[in-house]
Amino acid sequence: MDTIKHEKVRRFEEFVDRRLKPDLVHAIAERDKVFEQQKIFSDLRSNIENLEKNSVTNMRTLVNLGSEVYIQADVPDTTRIFVDVGLGFHVEFTWSEALKYISAREEKLAGQIEEYTRLIASIKAQIKMVHEGIRELLQLPAEPAY
Repeated sequence: MDTIKHEKVRRFEEFVDRRLKPDLVHAIAERDKVFEQQKIFSDLRSNIENLEKNSVTNMRTLVNLGSEVYIQADVPDTTRIFVDVGLGFHVEFTWSEALKYISAREEKLAGQIEEYTRLIASIKAQIKMVHEGIRELLQLPAEPAY
């Protein structure tokens, strides 16, 4: 009977280590990617609003060519900008069009963050439930709640 308990405990621990923990790490990493995208769009919104507020129609800037190599660029007309919409495509927008697109995209990203947060909470609950099952199998005393 004792070996059956130990085999069950081993299987539960293996399930947590091989399935639940990697799923949790993956979900957290995916949520972090969405947070990063959200930050990029937030920064873009802020930059566009600053351009509008200060009525900037032309500017000089540095452009990253890659590998942290920069070149100075003159932008003669800032009223239209290109926004990366995914899959390597860029769309030319006016400031107001870009702000509308950013709002829609931020709304979508907020929904994705909520989904990942729920998934993370669910996986953590499953891990806790499996640990509680192991505790009961081994007839250990319950941990005090803080």
